[in-house]
Amino acid sequence: MYKLLTGLLVALSIWGCDTPSKSASSAIIATPYKNPLIWTDIPDLSVTRNGNDYYLISTTMHLMPGAPIMKSGDLVHWEIVSYVFDSLTDNSKYNLINGTVYGRGQWASSIRYYKGKYYVLFSPNDAPYRAYIYSSSEPASEKWKLVSRTPHFHDASLFFDDDGRPFVFSGTRVTELKTDLSDIKPGGINTDIFKKDAEETGLLEGNQVIKHNGKYYLLMISWPTGKPRRQVCYRADRITGPYEKKVILEDNFAGFPYVGQGCIIDSKTGDWFGLIFQDRNSIGRVPLLVPVRWIDGWPMLGDENGKVPLQGSTPLKSKDTGKRIVESDDFSDRKLKINWQWNHNPVNSAWSLTERPGYLRLKTNRVVPNLYLAPNTITQRMMGPTCNGIVAMDISKMKDGDVAGFSAFNGHSGILSVVAEGTKKYLTMSTEVVELSEKEKAVTKVTVKEKARVALSQDKIYLRIDGDFNLNKDWAKFYYSLDGSNWTKLGPEYKMIFDYRKLFMGSKFALFNYATKSPGGYVDVDYFKFAVGER
Repeated sequence: MYKLLTGLLVALSIWGCDTPSKSASSAIIATPYKNPLIWTDIPDLSVTRNGNDYYLISTTMHLMPGAPIMKSGDLVHWEIVSYVFDSLTDNSKYNLINGTVYGRGQWASSIRYYKGKYYVLFSPNDAPYRAYIYSSSEPASEKWKLVSRTPHFHDASLFFDDDGRPFVFSGTRVTELKTDLSDIKPGGINTDIFKKDAEETGLLEGNQVIKHNGKYYLLMISWPTGKPRRQVCYRADRITGPYEKKVILEDNFAGFPYVGQGCIIDSKTGDWFGLIFQDRNSIGRVPLLVPVRWIDGWPMLGDENGKVPLQGSTPLKSKDTGKRIVESDDFSDRKLKINWQWNHNPVNSAWSLTERPGYLRLKTNRVVPNLYLAPNTITQRMMGPTCNGIVAMDISKMKDGDVAGFSAFNGHSGILSVVAEGTKKYLTMSTEVVELSEKEKAVTKVTVKEKARVALSQDKIYLRIDGDFNLNKDWAKFYYSLDGSNWTKLGPEYKMIFDYRKLFMGSKFALFNYATKSPGGYVDVDYFKFAVGER
């Protein structure tokens, strides 16, 4: 009983700061959480609510399908329920031809629920530089439909005003759209609404907009030159201003860098919450859940001291479906688990779950020189604080020159590769670092350093990668097994790196198979097993 009462007091101290008091019965209905909320790469957070259901969208850039939609009933437990699109086809680079879209593609999306429909807006940071707007009546069961292509908006927020007029906020500008969202409204509002003050010498972007008690609130990341990242809020009584500014969160957390960029959302009971991300080195940008205290009409993020809490609770009944952002897969279904994403658009004729039931078949289909240009590399997120992934692979049908395996994949990658050389096969552990051209993101160079090699004499191989994303770690370790039980370390530990100039994403587990001489070979993946360490 003492522990129960103590837990309730902690929850009340976090959530009751400047909000209406809650009844004892509502306080008991609570879902505990720890920060980071999900220790994996889920950046550029935008959230909307319909009744008791919350929907979150994030950035996955060059990965397909893209624009993942996550659902929660308690703001703590999230599962992927859909993707906004299966592929993007604006140019050949999405197919790894004449360049790549590493660090580009879909990013900084906005999701809104309005009058029975959900809407998503995002602008790929690449030619032809036009935004996408999609809609769906039910994100968990209905395919998203393309509504329109509009002019490009950087890090934009879609917003429907009380009278139904739609707007897009991007940086310091607001633009009115036609009511059918087909384009910018001729003669509508299309203007800068404020100017950076003298303190805002760096980034001021990541706009997410709400309206509360008749006022407009713009949440933006602020990164003044030489100063820490922080979250700022601009508010006004009219959509065109004048706007006033306040810093609403400035805090580093758990030894990692300062927190900033995200959104706030309310509940049916009137509680408010913030979802803000934090850069955590090689794992990427992880979401944090923070209470919101309305003080003098400002949404102040954090606890009573303005700090990100290590733990807390939401006054919402727990709704844990048991599904997770990263999951194991034995490939026994006729379709891939929703957790998987391809690196760029897949070649659908070159993979199968039915040609050998219970296995994922990856067939070579194009001759390429390295992993960064290989079609049909398939990925899932790595996860902190520690995790491991294990794959079992039948390599009997590889051809001379084929390279297949398992990677801690990023712009700096650690890789376990089965290499077919003539009639022999070898397992290597190597590191690869990609260099990309500025304009086309074309692969100009890949620096390969082979660290270890062993000869293989059997057709089934088991590969394992362990990741440690604790503070000052970011280590990947590589192992192989011939029986799935006894493991041998191969090569040294590898320091994983997040580099925004390259892939601009957190490290991923990646399965691959590509040809360097001639296509036609294939490998069969028996399973992917994932485990995450306790915090």
